[in-house]
Amino acid sequence: MKNFKEKVAAITGAGSGIGRQLALQLAQQGAHLALSDMNEQGLLETLNLLKDYPVKVTLTKLDVADREAVYAWAESSFNEFGQLNLIFNNAGVALASTVEGMSYDELEWIFNINFWGVVYGTKAFLPYLKQSGEGHIINTSSLFGLTAQPTQSAYNATKFAVRGFTEALRQELDMENCGVSATSVHPGGIRTNIANAARMSDSIRALGMNPERASRSFNKVLKTPPEQAAKVILDAVKDNKARVLIGNDAKLLDLVQRVAPSHYAQALNFFTKRKAKKK
Repeated sequence: MKNFKEKVAAITGAGSGIGRQLALQLAQQGAHLALSDMNEQGLLETLNLLKDYPVKVTLTKLDVADREAVYAWAESSFNEFGQLNLIFNNAGVALASTVEGMSYDELEWIFNINFWGVVYGTKAFLPYLKQSGEGHIINTSSLFGLTAQPTQSAYNATKFAVRGFTEALRQELDMENCGVSATSVHPGGIRTNIANAARMSDSIRALGMNPERASRSFNKVLKTPPEQAAKVILDAVKDNKARVLIGNDAKLLDLVQRVAPSHYAQALNFFTKRKAKKK
């Protein structure tokens, strides 16, 4: 897919951050948009930014953890536009907790959104993408889908799962030669609301970390602007890349993990402990 003119793109989490910037840049390139988010106000703000572009846009309040709702959104989007070419499974949430301190409710909550939301979006839209003859599935994993981090076991698990799911999916699509491909996206620290909206467990105090300060600390490392992330993603789609790393932090930690796969965790623990002692 070398251009997006007259293509139809569906985006989850389009009410802010990377999802909003994907919508803007796709509209600039002539794509029509089916946008969804749990945050209706955020969706309306995104729509307002799109008003100067001559493209068709639909808005849907959507909980990606609701399988029936995701399938209904895919069907209604196809009926509205007559075709679907791209699905960006971008919505996600974060949780900071130790394994011991994490509840099963918290684990199910993050998996239902970060992993099952991606699965539902992929399976609901895939038949329509195949029907178009030219389609692409873009699933947002994370830097944390490449390297493990203390307090991020649940988030790591969901993002490693998205990575494996998407890489296997791409292999199957390549074997089918059906005109559809898939890309796994691994952002590092992107300047979005995910840290502010993250759930912070008191259990991380056992590691010498303060949950009240953790989100503020995390915000400091969110350096890549979402508009830059969106451009990298769209360029990767045009180049049909299997995997895309976003930000120097993602590229550096990916390299460290490749060079020292058995030892990178020791370095991460050292820096995490040192940072905790400074607070």
